[in-house]
Amino acid sequence: HFLEVAVTPSVRAAQKAMGADQIWLGRHDRPSDTLSENEIAFIAERDSFYMASVSETGWPYVQHRGGKVGFLKVVDQRTLAFGDYRGNRQYISAGNLAANDRACLFLMDYVQRARLKIYVHVERVTLNTDPELTELVSDPTYKGRAEAVFRLRLEAYDWNCPQHITPRYTEQQVEQ
Repeated sequence: HFLEVAVTPSVRAAQKAMGADQIWLGRHDRPSDTLSENEIAFIAERDSFYMASVSETGWPYVQHRGGKVGFLKVVDQRTLAFGDYRGNRQYISAGNLAANDRACLFLMDYVQRARLKIYVHVERVTLNTDPELTELVSDPTYKGRAEAVFRLRLEAYDWNCPQHITPRYTEQQVEQ
């Protein structure tokens, strides 16, 4: 399903021009609209991800989101959520997603050389509209206070190959 979303007529034309149009036939026939235990475990170990949205004028915007390991929560096999904490107060992602709820998440594990791409529909939920969701994403030990909750409904996901991922290590990983 991921490629059904990602591969448009212009992408097919580019694949054909590069001689890659036959490579993908039947290669991605596994379900990708429900997270398996593998994806759930991978997501739970992340302390950051990148989120891409598109403005009303068609310009892409990529934002880094970070927090404690596991701050991106798996609500169920088709739903993710995270607290929307105050940052630079530009609200570009919030504005883009209010106009077009589609986004792409890019989750990296540099040590294992793995990356997970996730297409989602995003809803910005005011705090306590859904008390259980607010509680799930809240961290009483974190100094910041969430302004809202982003609820992400899974459309499709895919794993990328590890080629060209340079391993990177945190200070803690280097010390270990």
